[in-house]
Amino acid sequence: MTDALSAIPAAVLRTLSDKLYEKRKIAAYEIEGIVKQLTAAGDHDRINPVINLLTHEFTYSQANIIKKRTKTADLIDSDVNMVGNDQFWELRSIWGFLVEINGKTGDRFGALLGGLIGMAAVAVALSSEAAQHLEQILPPVINSFSDQDSRVRYYACEALYNIAKIVRGKFIFHFNNIFDALCKLSADSDPNVQSAAHLLDRLVKDIVTESDQFSIDEFIPLLRERMNVLNPYVRQFLVGWITVLDSVPEIDMLAFIPDFLDGLFNMLSDSSHEIRKQADSALSEFLQEIKNSSSVDYGRMAEILVQRAASPDEFTRWTAVTWINEFVKLGGDQFLPYYPDILGAILPCIADKEEKIRVVAHETNEELRAIQADPAQGFDVGAILSVVTRMLSSEHEATRIGSLHWISTLLNRHRPEVLSFLNDIFNTLLKSLSDPSDQVVLLVLEVHAAIAKDQHNFCQLLVLLVHKFQTDYALLERRGALIVRRLCVLLESERVYRELSKILEGEADLNFASTMVEALNLILLTSSELSGLRDLLKLTLVNAAGKDLFLSLYASWRHSVIAIISLCLLAQAYQHASSVIQCLTEQDVHVRFLVQLDKLIHLLETPIFAYLRLQLLEPGRYIWLLKALYGFLMLLPQRSTAFKILDTLLKTIPSYSLSKKDQIKQRTQNGYMSSGLQVVEDGNMNDDDDDDSIRCNNNGINFSSWLQRFEQMQQQHRLHLKSQARIRNISINSKEVKEVRIVEPKGTSTAGELSRPPSRSSRKSPVSPFLCSFISPPPVKKKDATRMLELFVTPEVALCGYVIFIENHRVNDER
Repeated sequence: MTDALSAIPAAVLRTLSDKLYEKRKIAAYEIEGIVKQLTAAGDHDRINPVINLLTHEFTYSQANIIKKRTKTADLIDSDVNMVGNDQFWELRSIWGFLVEINGKTGDRFGALLGGLIGMAAVAVALSSEAAQHLEQILPPVINSFSDQDSRVRYYACEALYNIAKIVRGKFIFHFNNIFDALCKLSADSDPNVQSAAHLLDRLVKDIVTESDQFSIDEFIPLLRERMNVLNPYVRQFLVGWITVLDSVPEIDMLAFIPDFLDGLFNMLSDSSHEIRKQADSALSEFLQEIKNSSSVDYGRMAEILVQRAASPDEFTRWTAVTWINEFVKLGGDQFLPYYPDILGAILPCIADKEEKIRVVAHETNEELRAIQADPAQGFDVGAILSVVTRMLSSEHEATRIGSLHWISTLLNRHRPEVLSFLNDIFNTLLKSLSDPSDQVVLLVLEVHAAIAKDQHNFCQLLVLLVHKFQTDYALLERRGALIVRRLCVLLESERVYRELSKILEGEADLNFASTMVEALNLILLTSSELSGLRDLLKLTLVNAAGKDLFLSLYASWRHSVIAIISLCLLAQAYQHASSVIQCLTEQDVHVRFLVQLDKLIHLLETPIFAYLRLQLLEPGRYIWLLKALYGFLMLLPQRSTAFKILDTLLKTIPSYSLSKKDQIKQRTQNGYMSSGLQVVEDGNMNDDDDDDSIRCNNNGINFSSWLQRFEQMQQQHRLHLKSQARIRNISINSKEVKEVRIVEPKGTSTAGELSRPPSRSSRKSPVSPFLCSFISPPPVKKKDATRMLELFVTPEVALCGYVIFIENHRVNDER
């Protein structure tokens, strides 16, 4: 301390702390001259005290002044024996001056600014030898960047600028501290400080780019810590440094790009257009460098890109997807371990609201699917299946479609691996059958068909599908026809129908079995995809394959009367159809039966049954067909549309008929139908024929035995309906009973009376005998209510019947 006070005159120290900048500048020149002399003389022992004086008495904060002041007095007192008396009192005078200026706020400000400019003057004076004193010069200057007064921060920038110009390359050893200070100054609230900081920043960048001693390894942690700062000025500062360092050939920024890539992507959504532009420019430059580089760490970057691909910001998503697209093209096999994560990011973007994102995402997805990968090389089939299965629950149709294409691709290339995860994806695939999109459902069925190539999975598919229909009646009603028809195309219609029949044959839920059989029967009668199956059934009486199919379906078709009759009409087993109609009881002729019969009568007008209508041109030959049709006519209410259609059809039959002898002769001479196929009428016109001849004419089918099985099954249905009716009646409250009260007719009607049409008096009664059969029918949907009304004989009866229908069936509100 005494050396510094003896080297610098008191007047210079007083001027250095003056409020006026010009006076402080003059004092700084004085100090510069003094230090130059000491440097030239090589007297560094006296330079260090000067720096300490400027540091401790001028530039340090007010909090340390009292401590410093006491220390200075102690030094002067301890040195009294080392100097002369006159010199001692001179030191005392300087000390008193320091105490005076440090005790006043205004003088303190002048001292701070004087200390900063004095430090710069010392550095300038030291010139090439300043580097060895940087450890003393830089800390007080950098410490001043945190001062509350903006003028102090401004002059600190000026001082550091001058120091940096002198030391240049030696400045690098203190870069981390300087960078931290510059980062804070870039966000300064004072525009003058910001301007000074920018000048200093440019100088530091120039020094770094020129130096070969800059340590990028030490710098990256500083950069990484600050990349998530939200301040726009700091962001500009950081992007500027990243760009500058990337331009230095000796610095490999690609090796460290994962450390700041996320921060750059984060800046793409900044509110400032300038920051977004700078960040995008930097990312574009890095992407170009990656294309030209042979060694890139795709792993860490892939994780960042996956997260950013889900960003709510459109520009960020588009940039991330673009990067992923380039990575897929560049990475190739190196990218295999990251396919699941990448796929999880790309599939949602396929359905992005922005077209440019959708285009790039779709292209990327196709690139991924085109790569022929091997699980032995790191291709994780299970992980990818997990991702695409999860994506099947996406709200976007395009994403779900893309996921199904992936499952199909994996099945084609890695079938054993996919089947090993079948339990994990099968339930999700079944749920997807309820998807609102028909295209999705069709793709799901293609996947199911690909899985069901082997017999075990085929059977499992149909069993689970039937269970799905059983638990979701809405799916059966809405999509049942589409699902069954498509499966018949993909897996052969005969194979599908045989297996479904086998499953339904032993179904314990009789209501569901009946509903399912009726649905399958309607599909069989109407679908163009099943025309081959219908043609095969037409050969039932002359062909072994047709016979086998007929009996296979008959086993489960027994659950529905109309289904059995329809099957017999297709197989041209008209005598058996007539026998089925004859064995019906009043419990079988209910609303649901009449609705199904109505549908069948309308189907008789379609091209599918054209062969049947043409056979009516030979009434003598197809007498059992006539009898079956007249049986339908007797069951239908006369005012129904179906009755009118069938009555009109039967009235058009030619009035001529053949004798029994002529019929037999014609059958012998011409055993061919109008379709050109040889058939044998299922009825036996000769009463003297024995059972063996009948069985021979029926292609070996024992229709009597099958009729007994049918009656047994229908008896189970009748008992089931009675038990259901009993349960429903118990649950009806007294109010409902009064509203739907039925007056039973007195006395017992004879069979003849019941067979006659109702008289006018009987029509006026609350309920006719014909309507009594509707009291306990099976459930019928509300959409069939209108058609059901047509089936009643009179408007009065129809009204009463509708009330009974509503109360007994709990009509479903779905139309």
